[in-house]
Amino acid sequence: MSLILFNKPYQVLCQFSREDERETLADYLDIPNIYPAGRLDADSEGLMLLTDDGRLQHQIAHPDHKEAKTYLVQLEGVADRASLERLQAPIDLGDFVTKPCRASLIAEPEWLWPRNPPIRMRQDKPTSWIAITLEEGKNRQVRRMTAAVGLPTLRLVRSSIGPFSLATHPLMPGEWMEVPAAAVGGKR
Repeated sequence: MSLILFNKPYQVLCQFSREDERETLADYLDIPNIYPAGRLDADSEGLMLLTDDGRLQHQIAHPDHKEAKTYLVQLEGVADRASLERLQAPIDLGDFVTKPCRASLIAEPEWLWPRNPPIRMRQDKPTSWIAITLEEGKNRQVRRMTAAVGLPTLRLVRSSIGPFSLATHPLMPGEWMEVPAAAVGGKR
């Protein structure tokens, strides 16, 4: 049984099959019979877990036993106490209401790689960084949450899933490593 930690680069699709000329997981991982346990949008970066074990994939990705996921988010604008409190409370996004989460203002992580291509910065708009930890993961949820509180997401990097973190398993974009699956959920 394999458990692969992969640092997904910006604009890479979370699939192995080709779609147009866009890069996919197949451009980085040549390991037979592995599948992603969850997804990241093409315009998001960071940690993904992949496995060849269907039960483990289900355990990581299924909503009934979702692993906590932490995202580092560069915002257009400065997050204040009120916006952080709104992010932590349930937010009605129209098609669903988010569950409570943790959100905090952080300094830009020193270990974080530069994005390629760089973020387009506006001279008249300050930016800030927050960390958001969710135990759910709907389509584009973090981006929709920050927009709902008036702070559009400029950059989104998933830094951890459960016990696995890019801060403690340093991987540059496109790099991967195999780790023991026993650490997931403490059940294996």
